[in-house]
Amino acid sequence: MKKLYSTLLIISISVSAFTQKSDIRDGNKFFAQAAYIDAADAYENVNDKSQQVLQNLGDSYFYTNQMQNAAEVYELLFLRHSENVADEYKFRYAHALMAAGNYVKADEYMNQVTGKNWNHEEFAETLDTLVPHKFKYDQVMNNQSSSDFGIAFYGDRVAFASTRNQERPIYPWNKLPTLDLYSAEMNDEGEMTDIVLFSDAINTDQHESSATFSQDGNVMFFDRTNEDRVKNEDDVRIAHISLYRAEKVDGEWTNITKLPFSSEEYSVEHPSLSADGTKLYFASDMPGGSGSFDLYVVDVNEDGTYGSPQNLGPGVNTPHREQFPFISEEDVLYFASDGHQGFGNLDIYRTEGDFSEAENLGASINGGHDDFAFVIKEGEEEGFFASNRRGTDNLYQFVREENEIIEAPTVTDETSGQDIIPIDGSKIYFDFDKATIKPESKPVLDSVVTYMNDYPNIRVKVESHADARGTDQYNMDLSERRAAATVDYLVENGIDRSRLTSEGFGESRPVNDCTEPTGCTAEQYAKNRRSTFVVSNNGSSKNTEMEEGSEMENEEEN
Repeated sequence: MKKLYSTLLIISISVSAFTQKSDIRDGNKFFAQAAYIDAADAYENVNDKSQQVLQNLGDSYFYTNQMQNAAEVYELLFLRHSENVADEYKFRYAHALMAAGNYVKADEYMNQVTGKNWNHEEFAETLDTLVPHKFKYDQVMNNQSSSDFGIAFYGDRVAFASTRNQERPIYPWNKLPTLDLYSAEMNDEGEMTDIVLFSDAINTDQHESSATFSQDGNVMFFDRTNEDRVKNEDDVRIAHISLYRAEKVDGEWTNITKLPFSSEEYSVEHPSLSADGTKLYFASDMPGGSGSFDLYVVDVNEDGTYGSPQNLGPGVNTPHREQFPFISEEDVLYFASDGHQGFGNLDIYRTEGDFSEAENLGASINGGHDDFAFVIKEGEEEGFFASNRRGTDNLYQFVREENEIIEAPTVTDETSGQDIIPIDGSKIYFDFDKATIKPESKPVLDSVVTYMNDYPNIRVKVESHADARGTDQYNMDLSERRAAATVDYLVENGIDRSRLTSEGFGESRPVNDCTEPTGCTAEQYAKNRRSTFVVSNNGSSKNTEMEEGSEMENEEEN
């Protein structure tokens, strides 16, 4: 009987080992084909996941926008193999964490990858006082297919890319049909109507997307995926993307030609034509860039030829992704990037002039998932963008408003010269040798709470002091306890602790000449037992209510 049990156990172990190897083999095959949904299914069946399996499984979730799953797998990867994991996984883990709302941990990994000081709370708070516009938006109606994005102005219509054509081949990456280009009308209620496929001259069984048009609507540039796949540096076969030009003749699109700087070896994608038709902006991972995808511009000559593509430089491009450029009629360039500091994954940025500096558009439009393909009619302050914040790519229509910058009122402290809150001298006082909030101080503190609620991006530093009676060290400790008690009261009454800092100064900053433990009256000493409220930033936006629409708005709260 023992032999029978031993034999059955050996058989069971052997079958399990064979199954595990089969799942890994299937996962690797699907991963090499960029069939990430199938790859994830196979890898999940592996019980004892190696470093390579964890890396591929995390990437499979990441590339299909399953960010919570990706974050959990990457966390396990770093718990088990932190010393041997490449920076690219740290980068993706950080973005998965941002999509999940864990900015504190994401900052740690971005600091390691970039060597810069990523501090999301400080970034978001400062940005809100600097962005020139706020955005109100709603999802475009009749836009509930599995993936719609890349909207463009097309005369009095719009053009966009979609997977809604069920007659197209299924794309293994996401198990959706390949993309086609459509046109539609947009009514006053924000609904797409009269949705029409572009002709078969434009749409094929490959992906077509990202159309841009001349002012008269008779010339179109667009993306099309190459039929042939070539191996990339990771030995994965990739079908790269090329740019095409088409002309409308007698109402039909014809004369479709591939642009000469397209290639089978790299992608050239996401065109945007300037208003005068002389420059074409696009994204590419062609050799010589900063890494991943960069933005370029090329001259479009009157004779139908093109200049040499010019990289837009380090003010725009990073070692990571810059994609989906859009050049407005005012020559402001908008684009998406995951390489500049932002709210997670692709954010929307703007740049103009010499393109030396990129500005994030802020948390009223950007969130932790991909936000991209922004277009705007500057004069009308209206436009569209795409986002996968609800799981799949969808189109959103927005109205842009001026970000009214309201400086919080302050007064100058006569002792320190600092800007302080203008309420009752911006001070509270303490009893001798005590750090307890006095009842008479609570109205002042309540006024501080009201002030900080009125100016929600203001940060306040609590500076606390002691009189000269006692040793220097004792008074320093006492002042720090007073600062902590002051901060605690504000937090207990609704102020986020991240908006508050504190410091004790002991007896080093008296408001009078009472610098010795004797020689002054009790009233004179009492004036030095105080906490003051210093405004550590200014120019913040008054609290305004935005329309419901962003699932990620809570991530900008202080």
